[in-house]
Amino acid sequence: MNDAPIQRCAWAQHPAMQSYHDLEWGEPVHDDRTLFEFLVLEGAQAGLSWDTILRKRDNYRAAFANFDPAVVAAYDEATIARLLKDPGIVRHRRKLQSAVDNARAVLAVQDEFGSLDTFLWSFVGGRPIRNQWRSLAEIPVQTAESQAMSKALKRRGFSFVGPTTCYAFMEAVGMVNDHEVSCYRWAALDAAAREAA
Repeated sequence: MNDAPIQRCAWAQHPAMQSYHDLEWGEPVHDDRTLFEFLVLEGAQAGLSWDTILRKRDNYRAAFANFDPAVVAAYDEATIARLLKDPGIVRHRRKLQSAVDNARAVLAVQDEFGSLDTFLWSFVGGRPIRNQWRSLAEIPVQTAESQAMSKALKRRGFSFVGPTTCYAFMEAVGMVNDHEVSCYRWAALDAAAREAA
């Protein structure tokens, strides 16, 4: 019987982060609502820790209609004012307005490209980038792909989508495999990416 502890990425330090790491982070996402959710949450994280956002995630889902972009796009000033009083989310006017503006931009992208998924995954050629980082220190905070995504999103009216935020988004939704090679999740995601290639 092997009693060795599971080897995870260095940042997955406590149960909530471990669960997110084990079940979601780096898994390829192709659902438009979930992609919109991560765009909003990564934007909300700016200047904060992911742990803070993760603890508020259920509140965000309630506040933003389970991230239905068609519903969020219709939010008005009164809705923003109500959200600014919600202690369960980050009460930052520009970030809340950004979520609404980004929902409207998502609808425009869906009209133009058929789906948010098609548009966003085009920045990695439709398949995850298979990285092989040995430590957290090797992982970049932005790449040419995240810079291109940031520019394209900003051109289409998105905000809180700088290249660093876009790279964190790409990691979260599996566009890149940034699990450390010693992490037990790296091999499974790498094998799946190889099969998809």
